[in-house]
Amino acid sequence: MTIYKFKSKVTGDLIMLAPHGNQVMTILGREPAAQGIIEADAMPAALAALQAAIDAEAAAAAETGESGATEEDGGGARAVALRQRLWPMMEMLRRAHAAGVPVVWGV
Repeated sequence: MTIYKFKSKVTGDLIMLAPHGNQVMTILGREPAAQGIIEADAMPAALAALQAAIDAEAAAAAETGESGATEEDGGGARAVALRQRLWPMMEMLRRAHAAGVPVVWGV
């Protein structure tokens, strides 16, 4: 799998490259998979898990005095912090939960 395409009836599609989608799956306590579903009743726990990962990254950055985003390859480009990467997924989950619809991928 090279990309994840998350879909919900109440949001636009959310596309993530495989490494980032796999990271989301791991944070959610799931095995990375080509297809899947997050039911509306599981979304509060999913949101809590994503927020906990963001908080853990922020705490680690505070301990080391870093901002959470680092320079890559000496080119001065800053990496995307986990909170930035997860924000679209969290918004998708919030909206889908409010509407009572699932989020799916690979279908």
